Amino acid sequence: MSKVILITGGSSGIGKSMGEFLTEKGFKVYGTSRNPERYGNSVFPIMALDVKNVKSINEAVNKVIATEGRLDVVINNAGVGITGPIEEIPEEQIQHNFDTNFFGPINVIKAVLPQMRKQNDGLIINITSIAGYMGLPYRGIYSASKGALELITEAFRMEIKDFNVKMTNIAPGDFATNIAAGRFHSPVKENSPYAKPYGSILKDIDEHVDGGSDPIEMAKMVFKVINAKKPKIHYKVGAFMQKFSIVLKFILPDKVYEKMLLNHYNL
Repeated sequence: MSKVILITGGSSGIGKSMGEFLTEKGFKVYGTSRNPERYGNSVFPIMALDVKNVKSINEAVNKVIATEGRLDVVINNAGVGITGPIEEIPEEQIQHNFDTNFFGPINVIKAVLPQMRKQNDGLIINITSIAGYMGLPYRGIYSASKGALELITEAFRMEIKDFNVKMTNIAPGDFATNIAAGRFHSPVKENSPYAKPYGSILKDIDEHVDGGSDPIEMAKMVFKVINAKKPKIHYKVGAFMQKFSIVLKFILPDKVYEKMLLNHYNL
């Protein structure tokens, strides 16, 4: 019997790539979007789900379970980017980012755990980010929201181990998707003390995404994790130097690592 998979944010970018790849591999895939009517040509069903709305989450999860009788894999992929000087980012945008990137996945997990306990089986994959391993200049809020999801996964794993429910993180680097278009950019203000460095970094960030890796790499990693008997706690996918930057974070003195980042961003 093919596994039933639910992917939040499955209508575009990495989520769409994962959904199409897993469908080709014979899995029964359901994707989600806040506006599913826009994706009638999807190769897998797209359901309505807003990760900021608990009622919406529960309705989508219950619909999959009612249709399939089970739910084997959940991929918390929905997320939003954000850039800007932390001092100047509006509070409501900071809240929106954490509601989507952190509290949203937690509420999805809460919604699916009862069914997975009932099955005595399940896998939850949280899509985080290599940026979540370090505080990056002008991406601090994004780094913090993804870093928080990394850590809460570690805690969750220990709490749910007796239910035969597995949980893991997959942290992507830069991928060629439309995430830059959907990211909240705090405007570059001419009279801001951050105008010059932030403007330069903002251009650099978008260029990295445009020249990023093929999302199929993430799809292949997800497939590998689904088939792993004992998934690891953390996986990283991306360019070598992006993954190696995490290694350096743990072996270099703090100020040396900070200096490396400053040099990288020409700050």
